[in-house]
Amino acid sequence: MKPIFRCTLFGYFISMALGMTHQIPTNSTQLPHKLSAKYLPNAIQIHDKVISGGQPDGEQAFRELKELGVKTLISVDGAKPELALAKKYGLRYIHLPHGYNGIPPERVAELAKAVREFDGPIYIHCHHGKHRSPAAAAAACVSAGMIEPSASLAILMLAGTNKNYRGLFESVASAQRIEDDVLDALQAEFPELAKLPPMAEAMVELEHTHDHLKQFSKVGWTKLPTHPDLDPAHESLLLQEHFQEMLRLESVAKNPEGFRKMLKESEADAESLESAIRQWNRSIKSVPVPTVLTESFDRISANCTTCHRRYRD
Repeated sequence: MKPIFRCTLFGYFISMALGMTHQIPTNSTQLPHKLSAKYLPNAIQIHDKVISGGQPDGEQAFRELKELGVKTLISVDGAKPELALAKKYGLRYIHLPHGYNGIPPERVAELAKAVREFDGPIYIHCHHGKHRSPAAAAAACVSAGMIEPSASLAILMLAGTNKNYRGLFESVASAQRIEDDVLDALQAEFPELAKLPPMAEAMVELEHTHDHLKQFSKVGWTKLPTHPDLDPAHESLLLQEHFQEMLRLESVAKNPEGFRKMLKESEADAESLESAIRQWNRSIKSVPVPTVLTESFDRISANCTTCHRRYRD
């Protein structure tokens, strides 16, 4: 693909994501289409052999994967896969993580080889199933010759992929068919658990804890029906520790001052959030939810969004 064509195609993808008219199939017999999955977030059937979605969480999710006939799971998220549950339900795990800033060509080729060669249906997932997994699934299926390049935009649109993740859009826009003999010759490892750099591991843990707190904020900082074992004050403490640990990393010390400043601000807000929750709990919750809870958490979330936009996307 010539560079000028790639640039033009990427511009087309972005213009579509910004709201220009594009027809997305609504008939469930057409692809892509959303699946009626109860425990698999944002599950989308992309090809007869490939499903994209969010992280399977717990026994019910893995049971649902089994009921869907899934044979292979490919995680493109940095989080450690649930290997024990996968093995319990006879599923093979492959861990091929990538970031939000795009999918390296060599990783696209590995994904293409995986979707072509491993038993299906194959469930490709990230954390929420909105950004990395649909992009990975689209690029892999195009590169393996399973779908046409013109069909890949509908996948991102249907998944709700954020237009600010320019690297993901560009990876999908530039994906092209890789010939079978090239994929045959590709020497690739397909580990069930990939080794990640410390920074990536820290970001994964932070993201999951923040997601728990986001759920607490939606239910008024009370117990979560889906996770009764979690406590909002404890999760706030964990979030604070995640920020502290990140600030100790050598790789973070090499980042711009603005990046470190946001980490420090979020660490302080996490401390305020924990303190406010514990104080509210001591009042036996006889008063309404203190505004400081919402304000502290909103500042942390806003910092995360700003940080991602400046330093990750």
